[in-house]
Amino acid sequence: MSRLFTFLLAMLCFELALAAGGHGPAMQPVKIDLSDKLSLQRGAQVFVNYCVSCHSASFMRYNRIAADLDLSEESVQTNLMFTTDKIGDAMEVAMRPSDAESWFGAPPPDLSVVARSRGPDWLYNFLITFYVDENKPTGVNNLFFKDTAMPHVLWELQGLQRAVYHTEAADDGNETTTIERLELAQRGSLTENEYKRLVRDLVGFLVYVGEPAKLVRHRLGFWVIVFLLVFLVAAYLMKREYWKDVH
Repeated sequence: MSRLFTFLLAMLCFELALAAGGHGPAMQPVKIDLSDKLSLQRGAQVFVNYCVSCHSASFMRYNRIAADLDLSEESVQTNLMFTTDKIGDAMEVAMRPSDAESWFGAPPPDLSVVARSRGPDWLYNFLITFYVDENKPTGVNNLFFKDTAMPHVLWELQGLQRAVYHTEAADDGNETTTIERLELAQRGSLTENEYKRLVRDLVGFLVYVGEPAKLVRHRLGFWVIVFLLVFLVAAYLMKREYWKDVH
């Protein structure tokens, strides 16, 4: 048993060393606050305006969004529902699968649980690191998803970035070229901070879509802790009363 534990611990340390020593781009962390309903509402607006034409979120229904994000059903129908007129419908994609396959080679994936599979940090960094690549059919590439088939649908907001390359010569004479950084080549309608806030709102909405029950857990969690603390005090006082005559 001890040998097995040592082997597993060594494998874990090896994996961590590989991750720490990787040569991928540095990932900027993003802070998601699911209690910020205004941020989630803005993220829902971005999603339906820019994403739902290609990507569905078929595990989420519009009436659930209305209930969870403190929106009226009339507001959701007016501002968020562009692919259906039934409040109880799921967030289905507007594009036909046959068109998606002919344009992109495969239908774009459903985004219901993408925040759980990829993680909020990865999604955030993916959406802020598109750069111009004229060799790609879409005209762009991405630092965190090389050769992605997804176009930069938010380019009018962020602008266009170009890659700044760094070439390093090895001891054997071979040269390695890597992307050192991205710099703005064409301004968008938003400033850098405004665009990052918009992306954070969108990622927050996708985190919510991936697990809507988190909102309920966060609301109930405080009261559960309060109940346990009160019960602990009551149980301790009861224990003292029962055992006060036992020596």
